[in-house]
Amino acid sequence: MATLVSRLVDEARSLAGAEVELVKARIGAKTSAYKSAIVFFAIAGVLALGAFIALLVGLILSLATVIGPGYATLVVVGVTLVVAGVLALIGKSRLGGAKP
Repeated sequence: MATLVSRLVDEARSLAGAEVELVKARIGAKTSAYKSAIVFFAIAGVLALGAFIALLVGLILSLATVIGPGYATLVVVGVTLVVAGVLALIGKSRLGGAKP
């Protein structure tokens, strides 16, 4: 009887160890998939930021022919800061509504 109980305990330990290894393997596979997705999202974000900056520079250059370079820069930067402020306030209000 003691031998059977001992074998049962050993088998249970082996099974638990195998289950732990299986979970580790699954987590490792998902982690590597998430890492590659994060890299692509980061690259997309950097490219989108570059495109947005190019758009702002284009707006400044376009307005510069009408109101001059100094005022064009002031207008574009001012409008961009106002939009950023509004978005920040919207984000703050949504964050305040979230409950931990």
